[in-house]
Amino acid sequence: MVAGILAGAVAAAMLTSGVHGYEMRTDAQFAPPTAFVPSAAVTYDMALVPAASWIEVGQRSEELGPTTVRLRVTGFAPGHRYGVHVHRSPCGADPAAAGGHYQHEPSPDAQHAGAGNEVWLDFTADADGSGAAEARHAWGFRRGEASSVVIHSAPGAKGDRVGCFTVPFGGSAV
Repeated sequence: MVAGILAGAVAAAMLTSGVHGYEMRTDAQFAPPTAFVPSAAVTYDMALVPAASWIEVGQRSEELGPTTVRLRVTGFAPGHRYGVHVHRSPCGADPAAAGGHYQHEPSPDAQHAGAGNEVWLDFTADADGSGAAEARHAWGFRRGEASSVVIHSAPGAKGDRVGCFTVPFGGSAV
């Protein structure tokens, strides 16, 4: 039983990197920040992101080319609309720990916030609480500047942070 708990709480990642780009897939089960067995996936709102719900994030980046980020979840609140974005810092016990949205062209100007300059993976959970999203951009992440996926209580650029998953995003070689 303990092995099953450990396996569910700790993220597993498959990484490949080389001259042709970077590919990664990682997944974890959500746990509250106070859980005895910590997880790379943290829930801040058990009604919207229940403990033991599941998340998978993948990245595929071509060398000097496009980047695709994929998201899949299960066990979320059925029918709820979520906003999901790549953030700059790893998750922590405090929802603010993940910092702001990763931006291809960093700017404090609200005009630069949006799906064209950020990675948005908004989705609506189906009747079973499952959801998926994909974002594709012509640009890649700057090395070390994309570290997590934050789940917000509402789509777009609004909503409280209800969950966070620390992800080993790969950066561009440039």
